[in-house]
Amino acid sequence: MTNLFLQIFVLICFLGIVIVLFFEDKDYIYFTFVFIVLAGLVSAIFIPETCSLEFYIEKIEWEVIFFLITMFTIVEILKENKVFDEIARLVVVKYQTNVRKMFYVLCVISTLLATIVEDLSVAMIFAPIIIVACRKLKIKPAAYLLGMTICINIAATLTPFGSAQNILITNEFGLDILWFIFNLGPYFVISLLSTLLLLDKFSLKRDINFCATHTCGPEEIEEDSLLNEPNIKKQKFALNLIGLLIFIVLLLVVPEIYLAGLIGALLFVLINPIKNKEAKRSFSLSKYLSHVDYKLIYFFMALFIFVGLLEANGTIGFIEELIKSVSAESEFILAIIILLSTSILSGLIDNTPVTIIFIPIVRLLFNLPEFYLGPLVVAFILGINLGGNFLPQGSAADLATLEISRDNQVDDMSYKRLFKVGGLFALFHVLLGIGYLAVLVFLF
Repeated sequence: MTNLFLQIFVLICFLGIVIVLFFEDKDYIYFTFVFIVLAGLVSAIFIPETCSLEFYIEKIEWEVIFFLITMFTIVEILKENKVFDEIARLVVVKYQTNVRKMFYVLCVISTLLATIVEDLSVAMIFAPIIIVACRKLKIKPAAYLLGMTICINIAATLTPFGSAQNILITNEFGLDILWFIFNLGPYFVISLLSTLLLLDKFSLKRDINFCATHTCGPEEIEEDSLLNEPNIKKQKFALNLIGLLIFIVLLLVVPEIYLAGLIGALLFVLINPIKNKEAKRSFSLSKYLSHVDYKLIYFFMALFIFVGLLEANGTIGFIEELIKSVSAESEFILAIIILLSTSILSGLIDNTPVTIIFIPIVRLLFNLPEFYLGPLVVAFILGINLGGNFLPQGSAADLATLEISRDNQVDDMSYKRLFKVGGLFALFHVLLGIGYLAVLVFLF
C-alpha cells in the first residue's frame, strides 16, 4: 500500500511537469524543479537510498548532457555564420527555373539538414526563403512550405543525432550512425520518396496549375536580397562544409559521442574566429556557449532523476511487465505496441518525457532471451519521432512554419490545412512503420 501511494505521488509530480509544458508563458524549469523536490522528499521517506546525492548524480546520463551542449554549440556557430541560410539560397537560385525540381530539391536538402540540425532551425531558415522565391516566380508557396515541414518531420529517423530523443536512445543502447543507416535508412528513403510523390500529386500539382492561369504573389519583393546576396564568403562557406563532413566522420569513428562533440565544437570555433575589441581575429568558445539554450539541458537532467525515482519505486518494472504480458511473447506484437504507445503519447505530450520513461522499459525487454534489439529499438525510434506530428503543436517546426506564413500573409498555409495534411501524413508514416517492422521481424 505504501509503495502504491509513492508510485501514484511520483507519477502525479511527473504529470505536473508534462502539464506545465502546455503553458508557454510559464517557466517550466522552475516548476520542474518544484516537482522534483516534492517527489524526492516523499521518496526519501519510504526509500532511504534516494536520500543520498550520489543517487541523483548516478541517474543523470552525463555523456548525453555533455554531447547535447557541444551539439547545440555547433548549431549556434553554423547559424550565426549563416551557413544554412547560404545552402537554402543556393538551392533556390539554382533551381528556380524548374519549379517542380525546386520543390524536390528544397524538400530533400532541408530534410537532410534536419538529420543533423534541430528541425525548428531548418524551418526558420528555409520558410522565409521559400516564400520570397515563390512570390518572385509568381507561384503559390503553400505546397513548398507543406513539403518542407512534413518532410523534415521524418528526418530524425535517419541519424543518431537527428533529435535529442535519438541521442538519449543511442547512448543507452550503444548505437551509432551505421546502425541507423542500416536499420532505419530503408524506412527513411521509402517514407521520404513516397511523401514527396504524394505531396506532388495532391498539393504541388494543384498549386502549379492554379498559378498557370492566375497571378500568385506581388510583382516586386522587398526581400529579394535574400536570394541575390551571398550570406557568407565562399571560402568560409566551403570550410564550414568541410567541417561538417569531418564532424560526421568523427561521429562514425569516435566511440564516445561526447568526445566527438567536443572535438567538433573546437573545430568549428577554429573555422569561425571572431573579431575582438581591437578588431583582431580571435577564437572564442565562450561566446557560442553563452548563446546555447541551457533550459533543455536542465530539463533533461530533471527527467533522468524522475525516471530514477520511478525505477526505485517499481513503476517502470510494472509497466514493463504489463507490456510483456500484452505482447504474449510475440516480438512483432511487442514492437507494434511500443510503436503505437510511444506515437500516441508523443502526440499528446512532449516526446522527451516519453523517451526517458520508455528507455528503461525497452532495456528490460531487450534483456529477455525471446526478444531481439533491432525491431524493438526501431519501433521505439519511429514512435518517438513520428507521433508528435499528428498535431501542428506537437512539432516546433510546424508551428514556426505557420507563424512565418502568417507574418508573410500566405493565406492558403493555414492551421487547418497543416492539421489536415500533416495529420494524414503522420498516420501514413506510422502505418508505413508497422509494415516496415513486419519486414524486419519476419524476413530478417
